[in-house]
Amino acid sequence: MALTTQDRLAIHELLGLHGHVVDAGDLPRLSEVFTDDVIYDLTLMGGPSLSGITAVQEAALQLGAANPLAHHVTNVVVTEADGQVRALSKFLGVGPDGTVGSGVYDDVLRHTTRGWRIVSRRVSLRRQPLQP
Repeated sequence: MALTTQDRLAIHELLGLHGHVVDAGDLPRLSEVFTDDVIYDLTLMGGPSLSGITAVQEAALQLGAANPLAHHVTNVVVTEADGQVRALSKFLGVGPDGTVGSGVYDDVLRHTTRGWRIVSRRVSLRRQPLQP
């Protein structure tokens, strides 16, 4: 499958939609971002690997007031290789106390009957600058 410009635009908008949905606390709309059987891997951040959209919603609810105030996605690179579509992006998370953290989303995507959705997401934090 060759990605079209329209596919790439839809994927960029999908990644942006995630932040708007989560920041608004509109968790039922996560089905517009993820497949029902999504794997949301937080192990590189010291968290769990969540299986399924319900687990992602429950984890966000459990964080409560510790959730970031804002998610900002940038530096999106969409690739296709061997029939698999991936998006690598960076994010900034603004905490309730004003602190900012930087990380990376490594997503695998699938085009479904409902449009593009994230099948798996691996989240990592940037904790150190470049070490030459």
